[in-house]
Formats: sequence, C-alpha cells, structure tokens
Amino acid sequence: MSTPLLQANGRAFAHIAQFHPELTALRRDLHAHPELGYEEVYTAARVTQALELCGVDEVHTGIGKTGVVGIIHGRNSKGKGKKADSGKMIGLRADMDALPMTEQSEVAWKSTKSGLMHGCGHDGHTAMLVGAARYLAETRNFDGTVALIFQPGEEGYAGAKAMIDDGLFERFPVQAVFGMHNWPHMRPGTIGLNPGAMMAASDRFTIEITGRGGHGAHPYQNIDPVLVAAHVITALQSIVSRNIRAIDSGVVSVCAVQTGDLGAMSVVPSKATLVGTVRTFNPSVQDLIERRMTELCSAVALGFGATAAVKYERLYPPTINSNPEALFMMQVAESIVGPAQVVRDLDPSMGSEDFSFMLQVKPGAYMRIGQGTENGPGSCALHNNRYDFNDAILPLGAAMHASLAEQFMPLA
Repeated sequence: MSTPLLQANGRAFAHIAQFHPELTALRRDLHAHPELGYEEVYTAARVTQALELCGVDEVHTGIGKTGVVGIIHGRNSKGKGKKADSGKMIGLRADMDALPMTEQSEVAWKSTKSGLMHGCGHDGHTAMLVGAARYLAETRNFDGTVALIFQPGEEGYAGAKAMIDDGLFERFPVQAVFGMHNWPHMRPGTIGLNPGAMMAASDRFTIEITGRGGHGAHPYQNIDPVLVAAHVITALQSIVSRNIRAIDSGVVSVCAVQTGDLGAMSVVPSKATLVGTVRTFNPSVQDLIERRMTELCSAVALGFGATAAVKYERLYPPTINSNPEALFMMQVAESIVGPAQVVRDLDPSMGSEDFSFMLQVKPGAYMRIGQGTENGPGSCALHNNRYDFNDAILPLGAAMHASLAEQFMPLA
C-alpha cells in the first residue's frame, strides 16, 4: 500500500522524502510490535539499530530504564571540521510506548500483541525522529550537537521524569528541547502551537467513602455509601462552576465508581470508591480544586453520618511552552510549510503530556502536526481502537525535527 507524499519546502524535506518508504516500513514494524512503558525492549533495539545504520556518532541506551539517546555532532565539531563547534546542543524528543488496548483495525501491520496497540501514534513519532537522525548524520549542516531523545513510558509512566532523574540533562546539557505530537483534528501539512500552555496538568483522585452496610429493605438501619457517593459526585461538579473564575480553566471528572455486588440486589455495601481526574493549567487553580475536593467530600459524607478519605495525586504538570522557543518553532515551521499552514494560537488541550517534565527543567516548545484526512488515514481520534498513524506526514515531521536543529545551530 503506497503512501502519498505531502509537499513542503526546504532542503531537509526534499532529502528526507527520498527515504520515505524506509520510514514507513519502520513505522509499521513498530506498530505491529507495541510495548508498554518501560517494556520497550524491541522498540529500543530497533531504534538503536536504526541510529547505528544512520551513522550517528554515539548511541546511549538504558536511560530511564528503556530510553535511548543518539548524539550527532555538527560539521564544525572537534575532529570533524576545521574548528571547535559553537558549544550549542539541542534536544529533540519522541515517545516510544504503546497503550493497553485491543486494536480493531484491519491494516496489514496491525498489532501482533493481544491487548496492546499504538493508539496514540508514538510509532510515528519514533520513525520521524529516526528520519531526522538519518538526514542530520548524512548532511551535518549545523554547528553544535543534536541529542535525539527516544523516551519510554509517556502513557502514564512519567518516562520523561525517569530519564531526567537518570541524569539525562547532566549527560546531555541541551540549551533547549523540542517535541511534537500528531493531531487527527488538523489537516496534513499544518502545524499548530502557541507561546504558552499546550496541555493541562493531570491529577488523579481516589475517594473512599465508608458507611455502614446492611439489608436493602431496612435502609434506616444503615449508612448508605452509595447514596453518599451520588451526592459527592454532584457536589464535585460545583467546584469548577462555583469556585473557579470563568476565565480560568479546570476539569473535574469522576470516571469510575465501585461499590457493592451486582449479584446482591438487597445488600447495602459498607464502602464506595470513586476514581477520577482533574485537569488544570494554573497551579493556584490546581491547589484550590484539591482543597475544595477534600472539604466537600468530608462535609457531604459527614452530613449522612459517613466518612470520606481523599487521596489526591499530582501526576503530570502542565505542558507550557517557553515564549522564545515557541516563537522560534513557529518560524521554523513557517519555513517548511509556509505561514498560512501554521496556527500560532492553537487552543490548549485538557489532555496531558509528560514532555511537561522536560519543559520544567529546560526551555523548549511542543507542537502539534496535523495528520487527519476526512474519513481517511489519520482521521481516527487518539486512543481509539481503530486509530492508525498517517504515514504521509513522516517526512514532514522528520524535516521539522531536522530544521529545528539546523536553524537553532546554523553554520557560520
């Protein structure tokens, strides 16, 4: 099955387009062999092999358990050119892990592993960064060093933090780091970002409600945690609507309720558990929601004679672009696809992304690359069991990575 090629500008795109079929083959092989966070053994081995074949100068493995970093020195680096390099280093990041989902598509390269699939396009992100690696190693049209960061465990495992904790930026002291994610809601050939918040913080809450169980025919003898849970769920929805300013953003979603036994219709249980997520951009809003959640749950439960314990976990911080790096990324994007195809004020998403940990440590920016065609490749929403990456954008994503390096560290 052939993959159509998008049209774009620039030397990097034209060069990378020549090996589009090889990138497509790599992407589909990764898609067929999905792995969860910190289990990316096959993926890391394929990446390592590809980087070595590309001629990168160094390949470092096992960073953050299964992470891989490739290093490429520019034309003027010591030992490769006439003078020492500029001393600059840029980080380019791609995530590698898959999701615990069962794929329902019928493509020839569908997942070969039951209950696992690349439902978010990390196979494509990995292939794009490999494409950039090949181009940069072959041309070396930059003055400095590129660190190619292949990250494990983005999907809930905080793999970016694991790599950082494992000394990522001490070993590879980049001045800035850049990442990208495919976006089915944008057309192929378009790029979107903004100079501020791109993704929300992701928090998890667990609420344990304890009452007194008994017979469903004698509720006056019980303290019904199911009833309490219903009132708690309703009360939680008042936090954003009645405590958060309308110009701020916040989401509180109860996503799971567990209580009782479906086979015991007349038994009032003694406990109920609620699990959900909170999404915010502003730390002060995050603090307010956590405080109000604890207060409301305790007060509502007390009103019925029950108790409620709230466990609030802050998982991923918000993904916030640094202004200079975001503007730079926009300029690079415009040089490749033209100003009309770059959305400079893309709306933030309430989804989350652990690239946020890297942006807490280093300046940088995160963008979305359009891949959706109407009822065609790339149109299916992320985390859908029929999702597949649109291979047509592989050269564009690779060229964007490569051009960021070239324009961040231009040759004199």
